[in-house]
Amino acid sequence: MCRCLLLQASWNFGRLQNIGFLFAMAPALRWLYQDDDLEMAFARHLEKFNTHPYMAGPILGVSLELEEKRRAGEEDLVDVENFKTMTMAPYGAMGDAFFWGGMRPLAAVIALFFALYGSLLAPLVFVLVFNVPHFWCRLVWFWKGYRQGLGMVRTIQGWGFPDLAIRIKETTVILLGGMCAYLVFLLTGEEGMPMVYGLLAAPLICAGVFMVRKGCSSLALLISVALMVFLSVGL
Repeated sequence: MCRCLLLQASWNFGRLQNIGFLFAMAPALRWLYQDDDLEMAFARHLEKFNTHPYMAGPILGVSLELEEKRRAGEEDLVDVENFKTMTMAPYGAMGDAFFWGGMRPLAAVIALFFALYGSLLAPLVFVLVFNVPHFWCRLVWFWKGYRQGLGMVRTIQGWGFPDLAIRIKETTVILLGGMCAYLVFLLTGEEGMPMVYGLLAAPLICAGVFMVRKGCSSLALLISVALMVFLSVGL
């Protein structure tokens, strides 16, 4: 199970993550097969494979369950080769949207709140907020995929990853807006200006929400806000 953490340790331009996938499956395949059957099993998993690395866990788990059924002579709706081909692209797209487009900016903006107070916990907060869901998907879903077999596809579908990613992006923008309003509130107070001027940040917040809904990267917005914060502090 822990071998799935090395999925991209031998990434190549020919068949992408195939060697890492085989490396993760190899101990189980050696236990299931011998001689020519083992060679054929290795060859099956050396075909082209590419998905989001954090979403490979359930594919590995289900693939192992399908290999056990093949070894026992049982038939399923699809074989392991077709299952990998059908799931790697959709899971890759869901993982990109959820982890790269959603969780990473969210973890960054939460850590930024700590950084604004000069807390050394900011890097640790970022690592924890981002990696707890990531390891959960890798490890727990590997085990669930092995236990549920093809039913794992229905389980992941039930999570609604595309919609969840959108909700996380919107949450990130709301947090950024709150941080901007708080900074404006503090700066106006320090400058002796009426704090009601902080309401001038509202149009910027609305603009940020509008840009996210139009497809603008929340990570780009986060970087822009961070730059403005550092410039304002420097000035």
